[in-house]
Amino acid sequence: MERLLASIKITVNDKLYIKDPESSDLGKRIVEQSIIMIHAIGFENFTFRKLGVKIKSNESSVYRYFESKQKLLLYLTSWYWGWLEYRLVFATNGIAEPDQKLAKAIEIVTQTTVNDTIFVHINEKLLNKIVINEFSKSYLTKEVDTKNKEGYFSIYKRLVSRMSEMIKAVDTQYDYPSSLASTILEGSLHQHFLKDHFSSLTDCHEDEQPTKYFSDLVFNRLNIQPHV
Repeated sequence: MERLLASIKITVNDKLYIKDPESSDLGKRIVEQSIIMIHAIGFENFTFRKLGVKIKSNESSVYRYFESKQKLLLYLTSWYWGWLEYRLVFATNGIAEPDQKLAKAIEIVTQTTVNDTIFVHINEKLLNKIVINEFSKSYLTKEVDTKNKEGYFSIYKRLVSRMSEMIKAVDTQYDYPSSLASTILEGSLHQHFLKDHFSSLTDCHEDEQPTKYFSDLVFNRLNIQPHV
């Protein structure tokens, strides 16, 4: 099993990079250190020049992998959604009951992130913080429709689609499965943001994860309680 898991590769749209960062040690260092730096100083203050200094390489070497820091952000967020999809599929694959499968899926996409030992050069906890704080900057732009046509958000959309299908499997009469699925994903990011920065605006704290809130929201709306 460990050998099988070690062979897993999260596939990201190849239009987001010039050279696949997973293909070399330098590329992996670029990804690893960019996550650490963006988390530490924020996306606005992050530059390839600063990254080059951090990895002890020329700024130009970073540009051989990514055209711009916007493309790098899209790569990182796409990788995150791909990783979350892999975890969701792996965790729910053996569950037969639709309500149990949906409950597990909600848990996977809303719980506090822990590091995955499979991808040693990526700190998933820090990447999750970046997605919480910076993901909206990748699509709240004038170019969003063009980026969407290029497939930059395909993994995120696919994850919403998976959640939507699980909702429909639980309640075939529910009219808004995609809206509910996207609300779970986006709402989870927002609740984690509020928990970290505006704690008085949420009931989701350290002892009350967003998972419980979204499980309550979804299953009460679908008028069904998941089997334990």
